[in-house]
Amino acid sequence: MKKIILSLLTVAGLGFAASAQNSTPVKFGIKAGVAFPNMTISAMGVSASFDPKTSYYVGGTADFQISDMFSIQPGLTFTNKGTKISGDNFEFNQEDVAIESASSATLNFMYIEVPVNAVARFNVGNAGKVFIGAGPYFAYAVSANAKAGGVKEDIKFGASESGFKRTDLGLNFMAGYELNNGFNIHAGYGLGLSSILDQEVSEDVAFKNKVFSVGLGYSF
Repeated sequence: MKKIILSLLTVAGLGFAASAQNSTPVKFGIKAGVAFPNMTISAMGVSASFDPKTSYYVGGTADFQISDMFSIQPGLTFTNKGTKISGDNFEFNQEDVAIESASSATLNFMYIEVPVNAVARFNVGNAGKVFIGAGPYFAYAVSANAKAGGVKEDIKFGASESGFKRTDLGLNFMAGYELNNGFNIHAGYGLGLSSILDQEVSEDVAFKNKVFSVGLGYSF
């Protein structure tokens, strides 16, 4: 885990160094929007997806320009991930793994997320630019809860508690349109690569986050 965090900081540092060499100021930005997260469960080569829920995110970015077209963009985002289990008798059965649900429930995980994206921008007319980007993210859950039947219960992290761990690793993909005045509209997709279940609980079952989002941003 330390190696992963160090790698993210190294990438951000390289972007800062390139920015300094080119005497290009750093652009800071803010962003917020609507998210539609869900979770997938997989075991023994079989996977299934739970239903998406409606959520939100808010955060900031720092854009270090490498060239007229490319930049490195680390950020800090507060995001609500999780999933919805609908009350339609959801079933997942594979050998010794069985999950059944006849009642609706919602899982809510509040994460502080640190993405580091490589971004490319393309001029489109005189009004602004189209941009695309991708990169890794590291997320840390600060709280979590489950809601079912009007009852809310906090989720405690750890193998001896709920079985969920606080950390999440994955990839970000983003695209959008940026106006010359700094405003932008964007969409993103977060693909969790690591299971948020503690390996001490199960090495054969994996829960992973997935998030589709749309929002607005502004660069200073």
